[in-house]
Amino acid sequence: MKLKKILGLTLTTVMVALSAGCGSGNNHMGADSPQSSADDGVLKVGVIQMVENGAFNDMREGFIQELRDKGYTEDKLEITYKTAQGDATNLNTICQSMVSEGMDLVCTIATPATQAMVNLESGIPVVFVAVSNPVAAGVITDMSKPDKNATGTSNAIPVSDIFALSDRLTPGVTNYGILYNTSEVNSVNTVKDAKEYLDSKGIGYTEAVVTNSSEVQQAAQSLAGKTDAIFVPNDSVIQDAMPLVTEVARAGKIPVYGSSAVMVQSGAFATIAVSDKEIGAISADKAIQYFEGTALSDIPAEVVPASDTVVNQTTADAIGVTIADDVKASVTFLTDGE
Repeated sequence: MKLKKILGLTLTTVMVALSAGCGSGNNHMGADSPQSSADDGVLKVGVIQMVENGAFNDMREGFIQELRDKGYTEDKLEITYKTAQGDATNLNTICQSMVSEGMDLVCTIATPATQAMVNLESGIPVVFVAVSNPVAAGVITDMSKPDKNATGTSNAIPVSDIFALSDRLTPGVTNYGILYNTSEVNSVNTVKDAKEYLDSKGIGYTEAVVTNSSEVQQAAQSLAGKTDAIFVPNDSVIQDAMPLVTEVARAGKIPVYGSSAVMVQSGAFATIAVSDKEIGAISADKAIQYFEGTALSDIPAEVVPASDTVVNQTTADAIGVTIADDVKASVTFLTDGE
């Protein structure tokens, strides 16, 4: 599949018509079922992304497609999609607009959008997709009994499995570069787990941190020649700039282990990842449970396990890595942009 770069206005609004086999009910405040705020009885659902990238877009598509597949057609449910194009101020404005537009439920993609919407304490139910650590991010306090009028899915990154994959594909790494954005709590939490793992194994690491995309290439270059491999957590800033990281890494023959299949599509060498469309669909099922009368606090948040091993064949060729025959059978191979 092709990774699409979508450009748009700072606030992009896409109206997507879906349906809802939903009953009438009560208000937004943690109710057992939603009450349509529209005059025609159509439920209004907002979808928010911090940025446009392949992973987040696939999550959104998975969420929407699952609603469609479960019979939620346009005469009963209307979706408004907005993206902040990476701007935190725009993100807060979007969340406020969801409140002023009287959404019956808001779906948030990843941690920043979820934090922004939940922190408003608007009373609008929130179903989140792919928040790596919902409790640490402060969007709920209990996975099994969610509070704060929110529930959803977690794509907790399988740090130990990714490093074990590195041991299989590129053995002998003694020093990892860790490249991440310090302003994303999901990224910081995953890096914390990575450092704990490496410390437990006596493996060295060098950090390179950024605050925005303009710093990514220089940060990647700072790791070249100092590290044997680079680990990138679930970080939207680095993911958007992955082609720049790829350029540096291929030139230096350095394998980059990412945290999503989209990173691998964009040139990272390999990862073990969650299916982005699947995690979106699982969150949609939680929204459907709410539509059909279950209180959000009775819909547990769920960790969706990573199970797909993905390798970029173009990068493997560029850095001179041959995948052993006994590994090939369990690997999905991609080439750039595919």
